[in-house]
Amino acid sequence: MKLKAMILLLVVSMVFLNGCATIVGKDVFPLTINSNPEGANISIQDEKGKKMFNGTTPSTVTLSAGESYFHAKAYDITFSKAGYTEQHATVKATISGWFFGNIIFGGLIGILIVDPISGKMWKLPTDVTANLSQQVSMNEKQPSLKILTLEQIPLSMRKNLVKIN
Repeated sequence: MKLKAMILLLVVSMVFLNGCATIVGKDVFPLTINSNPEGANISIQDEKGKKMFNGTTPSTVTLSAGESYFHAKAYDITFSKAGYTEQHATVKATISGWFFGNIIFGGLIGILIVDPISGKMWKLPTDVTANLSQQVSMNEKQPSLKILTLEQIPLSMRKNLVKIN
């Protein structure tokens, strides 16, 4: 009888003293970073401005999803390539679905203590892609030709037309 009580106490302790996300989830995630076109320089900083990674696309970086008690991480990714406009993307951690498993398995200790402290209550997206646009310089005058039909020219400007045979 004592053995059954000990086993029951052990099972109850495991259920109420663990967080669901801590058991099943993870606190670091691989993030695949791509760009169109490939070969863009990337720089990743966390929300405090600390540089986390420098490289080129495509890359896969492992980042932490949580930092401290109930604090999700956020990262700013800067994409740059010669001839293209610099672009920024923000990656933010969101609450993991496993965190809500505490309602059934982890109880209040899992919700309020274990998962928030371990950082496993958060998850990051799996990938981010930037579509870089080509840079157009406003200093360069680019010749252009625009062809219009007579009907598209305003009446006030038709008097300036010159007939060519």
